Amino acid sequence: MREEKAQVTTDVRNLELSHSWKQWMIDHKQILSIFGILLLISAFFSIASASFLSYSNMMNLVMQLAPNLIVAVAMTFVITTGGIDLSVGSILALASALTAVLLSAGTASPLVLLIVIIAGIAMGCINGYVVAYHNIPPLIVTLAAMLYVRGLALLITGGYSIAISSDAGLTKIGIGSFLGVPVPAILAVIIMVFGVIALRNSRYGTYVTGIGANEEAVRRAGVNTKYVKLITYMFSGGAAALAGLILASRLGSGSSNIGMMFELDIIAAVVLGGTALFGGAGTILGSLIGVTMIGVINNGLTLMQVSPYIIQIMEGLVLLMAVIINVRVFGKKRM
Repeated sequence: MREEKAQVTTDVRNLELSHSWKQWMIDHKQILSIFGILLLISAFFSIASASFLSYSNMMNLVMQLAPNLIVAVAMTFVITTGGIDLSVGSILALASALTAVLLSAGTASPLVLLIVIIAGIAMGCINGYVVAYHNIPPLIVTLAAMLYVRGLALLITGGYSIAISSDAGLTKIGIGSFLGVPVPAILAVIIMVFGVIALRNSRYGTYVTGIGANEEAVRRAGVNTKYVKLITYMFSGGAAALAGLILASRLGSGSSNIGMMFELDIIAAVVLGGTALFGGAGTILGSLIGVTMIGVINNGLTLMQVSPYIIQIMEGLVLLMAVIINVRVFGKKRM
């Protein structure tokens, strides 16, 4: 009798485990499908190019993806609220220009780091304030910011590229390593872990998701939704500034012309990874896969010496595919 009960209990547990596993598969079908595509694309490039899986290329890919992942984490929060931030590319350029100008003027590296991050947060604060407290559509607000922030970067540099001395301590952020791991990769992982915890295991993350799903209900529950939006856009601005600082340090120069179309790559990666384009659902893991997929496509095509015009066409098609898949999975925005 006891053996029969034990067998029944085991069967029930196995059934529950099977059901929970199937439900997890259903809930994460977009992430799993994109990850499968990423594996297929990686396999193709590893066959098409002998240098794709080389250590040097993998390290180069990691260095390239780190700034994108940092901004993608912040963009995940922005899009989950139902917003968008088109200004991240321009903020990245402004941060790059500020870094070069300040270091060239002899400013200490810690102070440069502080000023650049504060500048990025300030740009995000302006975006968030106008979006949240004046109810202006984020598409319009951040589109305007994309223009005037890029203009500020041009004004600071005069349209020229400004060299950064390799002796500056701040360059370690872009080209340094710790225990053999590139510093940009370490920073990206830290930001990603913070993003996962904040989105899934904090009140802030719950509010972000709730605002995207039903902002009025969250507001009536006593949450200051405007403040949550403001913080989210400030996070986006700060992340873009950090990415710009990393790029300037790695490239050894600051320029107002970097980051062109950067925002579209980030948005495509986040949406492709499974964050709902119209808000209410976000995934940091999916954003990581999306960033990696776009980076692998660009890297692989470059190694195959494909025309940069073709690469741009591919990026546009990836963005289109991301939007189509996202709308099919999450449906159209509620009116």
